[in-house]
Amino acid sequence: MVKVFVILDGIGDRSCKVFNGATPLEAAKTKNLDYFASKSNGGYVYTVNEQIAPESDEAILALLGYDPNKYYYGRGPLEAYGAGLEFKEGYLALRTNFSTVENDRLIDRRVGRSLTTKESQELAKAINENVKLDFPFEFKATVGHRGVLVFKGEFSDNISNVDPAYKKIGKFGVATTSNLDKLQECRPLDPNKNTKLTANLINEFVKKSHEVLKNHPINQKRKSKYLLSANIIVPRDAGTILPELPKKNNWAAVVSMPLEIGITKLSGMHVLKFEYPEMKTNDVYSNLLKGLKTTIKFSIKAIKENKYNNYLIHFKETDIPGHDNKPLEKKKMIELIDKKFFKFLRNKVQDLELVVTGDHASPCELKSHAADPVPLIHYNEKIKKDDDVQRFTEHECIENGSYGKLLGKNVLKKVGFD
Repeated sequence: MVKVFVILDGIGDRSCKVFNGATPLEAAKTKNLDYFASKSNGGYVYTVNEQIAPESDEAILALLGYDPNKYYYGRGPLEAYGAGLEFKEGYLALRTNFSTVENDRLIDRRVGRSLTTKESQELAKAINENVKLDFPFEFKATVGHRGVLVFKGEFSDNISNVDPAYKKIGKFGVATTSNLDKLQECRPLDPNKNTKLTANLINEFVKKSHEVLKNHPINQKRKSKYLLSANIIVPRDAGTILPELPKKNNWAAVVSMPLEIGITKLSGMHVLKFEYPEMKTNDVYSNLLKGLKTTIKFSIKAIKENKYNNYLIHFKETDIPGHDNKPLEKKKMIELIDKKFFKFLRNKVQDLELVVTGDHASPCELKSHAADPVPLIHYNEKIKKDDDVQRFTEHECIENGSYGKLLGKNVLKKVGFD
């Protein structure tokens, strides 16, 4: 039997005016997903708990069966590991964004999603060469506006985020929608001298990198094209430890982002590498559709080869339209995945067991993550269908799913995946 676990990033949504009150999943034409749903048992998932709007790091860990309360130590080290940066316990790693600031006001956390791969790499090079601090560091541009920052030494991760979109609640990064235009100062969250030193170091990096970036030729050129400047680095989700995860040696993973690459490598999965398209123009949605088609094509190839018992397929692209309030784009992506990927599973894969869910909700109206549950279906012709779920949608799975409410850490156990 071929077992396929599909995570549609940010798939959960809310009522959209453009769809007369339907969600993108409800509005999308998904005859292949509908087929699987009509023969599946459904349910709904709070990936971490019912109170918080989780980031993808703790949510993905949970969906793979790792209790985030036990195994989560911050997003930074996971991103650094996935991006191939040197990391040792005690080093400080943070996820970052290239962002746009004007007169101390944060204009755009993602530079309008218009930063090309070449631009981000040149800006990263300038930062590494020109920012001088008391401790060695490495900054790497990863995908689009995203980056990873690693300080080498012995540091504390008990510090607040500079990025206002995510606040620290306990050990977790949690999405928030307030004061998004106000850049935060990194603060120590305990009185320890090392924690204060760490917070001061982050603030110094932000200040000095801004001085390097604000007049960089790339940003001058962007301004001449009426594009936002990538003139500041905004860090978040500090960590000093990589978790030791129980291994999943009989799994293969098709993942494209540093975070998911880091998590699946740590879990012992075979990470199946493929070339995700570089962003060569300022049109992010054109690039996302190319990336989605590339991921689908490679996923189909991997499953056809049938070298592993279990496959994790992660589609990042469905998350982005939620953050940008673009429900039509989200619907388009859902329909593309259905037409290409789920059609292949339906018509070409024999003896299939399939689980489809999301890591969190990214409602278009909110332009952020939400604490809403995400839908889940579990397809296996050998298992009796016990509910009336007919489509993979939020309301169908919540109202009619026989599995009811699940926590992310219990999903694999519930469906019987190794």
